[in-house]
Amino acid sequence: MTLTAYQIVQDWWQLSGAEAASLPAFHLTGDAEQLPSRYQVGALASASIAAQALAAQQIFAARGGAQQTVSVNQRHALAVFRSERYLRLNGGMPPEPWSPVSGYYQAADQRWLQLHTNFPHHLKGVLQYLGCADSRDAVAAAIREHTASDLTEALSERGLCASLIRTPAEWQSHPQAAAIAAQPLFHMQRSGDAPPRPWTAAARPLQGVRVLDLSRVIAAPVAARTLAQHGADVLAVGAAHLPNIPALVMDTGRGKRNTQLDLRDAAQLAQFHHLLSQADVLIQAYRPGALAAFGLSEQVLAERYPGLIQLSLSAYGQQGPWATRRGYDSLVQSATGIACTEGSGDPLQMPGKLPCQALDHATGYLAAFAVMRALQRRAEEGGNWQIQVSLAQTGAYLTRLGVSAHITGHELSEAESAGWLQQEDSGFGQLTTLRPAESMPACPPHTDLPAMPAGSHPPVWW
Repeated sequence: MTLTAYQIVQDWWQLSGAEAASLPAFHLTGDAEQLPSRYQVGALASASIAAQALAAQQIFAARGGAQQTVSVNQRHALAVFRSERYLRLNGGMPPEPWSPVSGYYQAADQRWLQLHTNFPHHLKGVLQYLGCADSRDAVAAAIREHTASDLTEALSERGLCASLIRTPAEWQSHPQAAAIAAQPLFHMQRSGDAPPRPWTAAARPLQGVRVLDLSRVIAAPVAARTLAQHGADVLAVGAAHLPNIPALVMDTGRGKRNTQLDLRDAAQLAQFHHLLSQADVLIQAYRPGALAAFGLSEQVLAERYPGLIQLSLSAYGQQGPWATRRGYDSLVQSATGIACTEGSGDPLQMPGKLPCQALDHATGYLAAFAVMRALQRRAEEGGNWQIQVSLAQTGAYLTRLGVSAHITGHELSEAESAGWLQQEDSGFGQLTTLRPAESMPACPPHTDLPAMPAGSHPPVWW
């Protein structure tokens, strides 16, 4: 299919169970030229940001807010889709999020693979398996002793993060591709009975909505940050034994309080349940089934907490042989043929990549959109709601939008982006960040709280 950004918004709106006629007014502004890519990254960026803004506007109007036309600057949307690249700390570069060992390598059979070693335990595991020193040259030499497919499978079986660079045809013949091909872009279903919670008057769309954010890296944290920009009270919950990437916390942690709870400890698990008892939304990006080990399965939570909206984000979807496989945006690009296509299309040649972490950001805004639509449906219909999104399903959707024979588009200039930057204080120092790309004059999206280091706040609502 080939859809414009306007048509993508309409598609998502109807997938969420809304009537087409209920879509608030919106328009896209500015240059529609996208970043250099064979994929329709520009349309996806503008549409996903517009969709969540329109869901926020629908709620705002239901709470007595003014009717308004939402607008999204299309080039600004592209910048927001790689917001982490614009982050500055005290005028300089933030800590580098990428490990030097992460990236593409050519194996003994001339096929390419990708390693993702940005977390220390993932790097340690790869080095131990390869039996080599912590340097890119040493890793490259060790990889040349293996075939790409065998090595990536061996690493993945050990819970490490690697992917073979597949062609689109190879991916389409894979069982995991078949598993998600039968699935919609996202699942949103009522999972239990609970009385409606009608909206009360408020100055911001999500004022008073409480969100627990159990996620790291980009996609789900972007979803929670987006909800915070519309006024939600967001509490990010990590743990001391779970590493974070500081630069990403600086970018996606804006608007949130940040606490730590070790769910392996009975007393701290009880504290988490107390938070859940007063929460409206739970966002989590652990692998499917991981939270069930702590008695926190979707079914259990739906039964225990009437009216709770649960959003689960995974790499490869909830079904299929790779449902529990670890993955990140770049790995999903590699596995599904996107990286090969953005290169030469030849799996024996150096792969390419999308011009931004488009799967992460699009899935994050899609998740925020779905959560807000579920909140609206809860207000109208009642019930618990479960939402499932995945990077791979977003990647499949992006592919269906159309793939050009040649790379088209042009980069954003410093002059273009200068007007979209803002300065804000944080627990890390002064940050340079991007303003939201959507314009909503009656309730401008913004964050009220600065980004803070992990564990800066107690595990309580405010």
